[in-house]
Amino acid sequence: MAIQLLIITIYFLITISIGMVAKRKSVSSDCFHGVGLGVLMCVTIGAGEWLGGTSTTGVAEYGYSYGLSGAWFTIANGIGISVLALFFAKLYRSLETVTVPGIIEKFIGVDARIVSSILLTFVMIAVGTAQVIAAAMLGVSVLGLDFNVSVIILGTGFIIYTLAGGMMAISYTSIIHLIAMYGGIILSLSFAVGDIGGMSVLRETLPESYFSWTNIGMSRVSSWIIASILGACTAQAAIQPILVAKDVNVAKRAAIITSLVVGPFGILTALLGMTAKVKFPDLANAKLALPTLMMSQQPIVGGIVLSAILAAILSTVSPVILACGTMITKDIYQRKLKPEATDQEILKVSRIVTGISGIVCVFIALLMYGSTTILDMMYFAYTIRGSLFVVLLFAIYWKKTSTRGAIAAMLITTAVGFIWVSYKSIYGQFPIHPNLTETYISVMVACVSTVVLSLLFPNKTLKESELGEN
Repeated sequence: MAIQLLIITIYFLITISIGMVAKRKSVSSDCFHGVGLGVLMCVTIGAGEWLGGTSTTGVAEYGYSYGLSGAWFTIANGIGISVLALFFAKLYRSLETVTVPGIIEKFIGVDARIVSSILLTFVMIAVGTAQVIAAAMLGVSVLGLDFNVSVIILGTGFIIYTLAGGMMAISYTSIIHLIAMYGGIILSLSFAVGDIGGMSVLRETLPESYFSWTNIGMSRVSSWIIASILGACTAQAAIQPILVAKDVNVAKRAAIITSLVVGPFGILTALLGMTAKVKFPDLANAKLALPTLMMSQQPIVGGIVLSAILAAILSTVSPVILACGTMITKDIYQRKLKPEATDQEILKVSRIVTGISGIVCVFIALLMYGSTTILDMMYFAYTIRGSLFVVLLFAIYWKKTSTRGAIAAMLITTAVGFIWVSYKSIYGQFPIHPNLTETYISVMVACVSTVVLSLLFPNKTLKESELGEN
């Protein structure tokens, strides 16, 4: 354990040190939020946001419980990123904004920007919470810490790292994180499979269902794909590299490459979860599958791979926390509360809001442990993001979409999605029908409510507005 802990500590300290160095260059709000990035930086930051603790600990958890089909998490993400690159990157870039709510304002109005900013901040906090939980499992398995203590210690480290340099720090460390993630996971898989006697032993020991691509159920697979496609197009942390790329060609190329990097990763971590099932068939908590497997390997190998998991979490949690600060600062503070704010005031508020967002993630992680799987938490967030994108699509392509109707549809859809997930966590299945997931119901509600409410509450014409004022 001492060697693994030493390697993880060194990696964590190097990362924070780089963040501190980056702070010297984050002297403006543009530096803090990011601007003018090239293909490599956009790819590593974008891939890092998608390949977080959910793609390592989370997918391994599903691999331990269901087998290879858990890999659909990252495959679905890759599909979603491809759709974003091919159909929406150019449009988003043309709008000259650095936030998703800023995009929404262009088509629905400033009030929709404020509402969507608040909703998407909650979504980002849900994603950040999932990452903190994944990180805390490292502290539980490696250090033997109590879960709550692990959350507080690691969560505090994440916040300090993000506040230190913002997007500058993330861009500096993202390349290191991506290399550590892929290299560490491949190294671990080769040793883990060898330890159990090879792939043939894996096939002989596990049920045939573990090698089926549909073992988690086609309703869940299709739900994940739909949620990923819709969610990718409104994911602030994932879209931000596209919005701050040097130009539209860089943005599109980076997004396509990112999808190719993200998609296959889950296959590796699902296989690690399956290997853990062979070696440790009776784990009390499937979330511990990957960390437990790492601790059973040779100390140096285990330490490197545990560092890879930490790298995956760091590469996601920081952009997510930063995205909260960016949206609240740009979409509410600068756009509505204080348009005349100086750059230094914007930078100060960004850091304060970013820090508060991180603290909220830590607090919720303390409350949520054991109540749901990490991937379920993530896909609830994807569903809400996707529902907002459905409303945005109506605004782009249906001229009768009204501001009041769209805002009401956003709020109603979010409420329905929350009720659906809460019901499942209490009763173990979704309302109405077990296969009617939160993704399906949220998309349906978003479509119906946008149309109906836009017709009931149409935008006022210029003549009606003038009469109202008189």
